[in-house]
Amino acid sequence: MFKYLYPLLLAITVSFFVGCSSNTKHTETYFGGKIINPKSDYVVLYSMDKVIDTMYLAKDNTFLGKLESVNEGLYYFMHGNENQYIYLEPQDSLMLRLNAWSFDESMVFAGKGAERNNILIDCFLEDEKDNRMFYKLNHLEANEFQRKIDSLLALKLATYEEYVSKHPNETNGFIQILKIALTHPIYARIERYPIAHVKNKNKTEFHTIDSSFYNHRKIIPIDNDSLLYYPPYSKYVRNFLYNTTYSLGHKPMSNEYSSDFTIDLLKTIDHSITSKKSKNAFLKQTVIGHFYRKSSCDVNKKAFNTYFNLSTSAKDKLLVEQLLSDCMSFRKGQRIVDFMITDFNNGSNSIKKLTKNKNSLLLFWNPSYITTDYISSRINYLSQKFPDIQFIQIKIDGSIKDRIHQLDIKNQFFINSNNSANKFLTSKMPRTIILNRKGVITNGFASIASKKIHTELKSLSKY
Repeated sequence: MFKYLYPLLLAITVSFFVGCSSNTKHTETYFGGKIINPKSDYVVLYSMDKVIDTMYLAKDNTFLGKLESVNEGLYYFMHGNENQYIYLEPQDSLMLRLNAWSFDESMVFAGKGAERNNILIDCFLEDEKDNRMFYKLNHLEANEFQRKIDSLLALKLATYEEYVSKHPNETNGFIQILKIALTHPIYARIERYPIAHVKNKNKTEFHTIDSSFYNHRKIIPIDNDSLLYYPPYSKYVRNFLYNTTYSLGHKPMSNEYSSDFTIDLLKTIDHSITSKKSKNAFLKQTVIGHFYRKSSCDVNKKAFNTYFNLSTSAKDKLLVEQLLSDCMSFRKGQRIVDFMITDFNNGSNSIKKLTKNKNSLLLFWNPSYITTDYISSRINYLSQKFPDIQFIQIKIDGSIKDRIHQLDIKNQFFINSNNSANKFLTSKMPRTIILNRKGVITNGFASIASKKIHTELKSLSKY
C-alpha cells in the first residue's frame, strides 16, 4: 500500500555542512535541504507552538539548521504559508527536497532519519487520497460503512506491522506516531460519519448506531498534550467531541451552531479532556470558531459565559474578551467612522473616500490567523461572483512588504500599530466589515469563511 522504502533520490550538496567527516561523530542534529520555487527566504522549525530555529535560504535555495539538545519527537516546519510535520531524533541529519508549487506531493527526504519521515509523508498523501473515497462511503448505511472501514483499517495495520518487522530497532516513540498517522484518520472519519451521512442524504435526523461502531474509543486517549498540534490526532479528538455532543440530542446543523450546542460542546470538552493545556486549546478554538461561523456581531452571551467559566487560561480569556470588545464597534446600521489606511506607494487614504458610493467589503487580516493563499483564493472567488462590490484587504500591523501577489495591488492596504483603527481591532484577529453605497454597515463582523457571506453579498448587490 505504501512505497516507504524510497531510493535515496535526494542529492543535496550544502556547502556549509562541514565538520562531520567520516572520522568525526557529531552529537548535534541537522535539518536542512533545498526548496525549488521558494515562496519566502526562510524556513521556520517548530516544536509544538514554539519556534526552535529560523533557517534562511542561501543563493542556491538550500538551508541548514544545526540543532543542539534535540528531544526525540514530532516537529513541524513552515515555509511560506505551507507546513509539514517531521520526526527527529538526536544526531539525525535529515535533508529534504521539495518544490513549493507542489509542497507535500514533491517532498522527499534523505540522510539519517529519512526513512521514517518518508513513510510519514506517504501516510499524509494517502490520507489526502482517502478523502475522495470517503465522500462515497459516507452515503452507505452504518453496517456497510463499518465493513468497508474494517477492511481499510486492516490494510493500514498491515502496513504498520510490515514497517515494524523490518525495523526492529525503531524507537517506541516513532512506532507510536506511525500507528497514529495510519489509523487515526480512519477513526476520525468514523466519528464524522453520522453528520456526514445525514448531510449527504439530506436528512434531518441522525440514525441510531450500535455502540460497537465506536469500539476504537476504548483504546484511544484524547488528551495527549504532545500530540495536540498533530493533525491526525487533533482531528480525531475534535470529531469525537462534536459527535459526542450531537449524541446528547441535538439535531444536525450545517450553517451555524446553536447557542445550546456550543454550550454542550464546551461542557463535553471540559468533561472529556483532563489535560489543562489541551482542554483550554479546544475550548478557545470552539468558542472563537463558532463565533466566526455565525458571521455577525450577534453574540451568544451564554456560550461565552460558559467558556469563561471553564477555561483556566488567562491569556486565552483576554483574547476572547478583546474579540467581544471589538464587536461593540462598527455594528450593523451604523455609519462607518473614518480612519486612514496606507497603500503600497506609502500613500494615506481615507476609508470614507475609498468606499464613497460603492458597495464594499473591508477585510482586516493577520497572518497569525489566516493565510494569504486562503485570502487570495476566497477574494478572487467572491470578486468574480460579485463584480459590482469593491473588495479591500487591509493588513493589521502591516508594512510595505505585506502585499498579496495573487490579488490586485490597488485594493491592498495596511495599518500600523499607531492607527486609530486598532481601537476596533484589539484582538488582532481577522474581521470583515460590509458597507453599502451610503457608508452604512450591513455587517460589522462578517467572516469570508462563513457560508452566510454569499447570501449577504448577493443582498448587497441588489442595493
